[in-house]
Amino acid sequence: MSLDPVTLVAILGMALATYGCRLAGLLLGGRLALSGRAKAAMDAIPPAVLTAVIAPTLLATGWPETLAGAVTILAAMRLPLLAVIGIGVVSVVVLRALAG
Repeated sequence: MSLDPVTLVAILGMALATYGCRLAGLLLGGRLALSGRAKAAMDAIPPAVLTAVIAPTLLATGWPETLAGAVTILAAMRLPLLAVIGIGVVSVVVLRALAG
């Protein structure tokens, strides 16, 4: 297996850009004094981002993944994050096994 240097530079550049964005968000986000609508908008970003990432997968794959996503969403309304992750993983594994 060989790795093209241009590909490696592109991967490292994307990783650096991603890490930089996350780091900037952490460093700058704590300094913002938000209230009212701005605070509500910032509080809504993580679920919106997760929805934008997860929704295409739920709708573009088979019924086991779609049903497992629905189960996970329902669990997320009541349970802590670690339990939701466990339920999501178990439900997709079980449903894929049932689908054959």
